[in-house]
Amino acid sequence: MSTPATQDARPAPPKRSGGAAALGWILTIGLNVVAPIITYNVLTEDHGMSEFSALLISSAWPVLDSVISVAWRRKLDEFAVVTMVFLVITAVVSLVGAHSARALLIKDSGVTGLFGLLCLGTLLAPRPLMFYFGRKFATDGTPESTAWWNGLWQYEGFRTTMNRMTLVWGVTYVAEALVRVVLAYLLPTKTMVVVSPIMIYVVLGALGVWTALYGKRSQAEGERRAAEAAATS
Repeated sequence: MSTPATQDARPAPPKRSGGAAALGWILTIGLNVVAPIITYNVLTEDHGMSEFSALLISSAWPVLDSVISVAWRRKLDEFAVVTMVFLVITAVVSLVGAHSARALLIKDSGVTGLFGLLCLGTLLAPRPLMFYFGRKFATDGTPESTAWWNGLWQYEGFRTTMNRMTLVWGVTYVAEALVRVVLAYLLPTKTMVVVSPIMIYVVLGALGVWTALYGKRSQAEGERRAAEAAATS
């Protein structure tokens, strides 16, 4: 009969291909983050295109990432799906309500708030959102590394870690959105235009650092439990 300690005796990850991992990172960040931002800014600022049209065209990059993922892994990557859902949410929010400067700032908060709610909603799904985000960045996309990550779900400690990460991201983004909505009414628009993007990147950076540290601590705890189980068996 297994105990909580032995249940956390997780197998070591397979040896990763450095080239494949680097290529995966470059494609993911480039096609899902860098390219859409550059495309959106160029179309809206240099060519005077509407927000909705620019967002629609910018969404072609994550679609390309999905096509590459399908060709590489022979299946649609959940990370790319979430990215496209996020872009759809952004496009929908941009069409709602007035188009004043303050309204646009509030809409930005609506996007991050909806992303937070999406995180919280996936806690009711078979696997939370951070499980798929983690798999995207912790593996190199090979069948071996993907199977290793999927197999970790059987361990209670791993499930707790993924659920807790998703909960923290969800609550944080909902709170961040509410704070930015309040600030949009309290601060002058000129000030809020500077404060809003700073808040976005500060929160994202803080969550990234916390996630990395918490993930390492959880992994160390699992290894400690495995060592204790081996010593007592």
